[in-house]
Amino acid sequence: MPQVSITDLVAGVRAGCAIGFPTDTVPALAALPERADLIFATKQRSQDKPLILMGAKAEDLWAYVMGTEEEWRVWQQVAAKYWAGALTLVLPASDRVPKAMNPTDPTTIGVRVPQSAIAQEILAQTGPLATTSANLSGQPPLKTMAEIAAQFPNVLTLQTSDSGIGVPSTVAKWMGSGWVILRQGAIVLEI
Repeated sequence: MPQVSITDLVAGVRAGCAIGFPTDTVPALAALPERADLIFATKQRSQDKPLILMGAKAEDLWAYVMGTEEEWRVWQQVAAKYWAGALTLVLPASDRVPKAMNPTDPTTIGVRVPQSAIAQEILAQTGPLATTSANLSGQPPLKTMAEIAAQFPNVLTLQTSDSGIGVPSTVAKWMGSGWVILRQGAIVLEI
């Protein structure tokens, strides 16, 4: 598919297509959360590797997680310090998360707000999207929209030369009383 404008990209994802766009880290493949199966199929990704729910702002994501009042306080403090940015928080999932997002462990969900004006503009129009790096599973992340368009001809990609820093987000999982780093990326979480 050709590279398209933000308007056409938003219309495409709303119509159920997989899309590609730049973020502050590596470019993302994305779909509506209930169509997360598109991403697993496109990437040839194992279903035991969950996707990230990306939103334009923290308030867009909180309905997808659940916890105690104390946990909420901790999570919101961390989000206020590091978002928008290259930090993915893996938290207990609420019943709003479609099973397609994390087929083998629907009890957790990774959430992130990117520090990218383009990504935030797209997400503000679509609502939170299921996302992951743009690449075939096990391969290095693609760095440009042209590379994504070439490797994934069935994915609508944004017409832009913007790209991220090329380093994935840090992934921190909440373990009930503290954080465990699952993947060290661009952010060093002070825990």
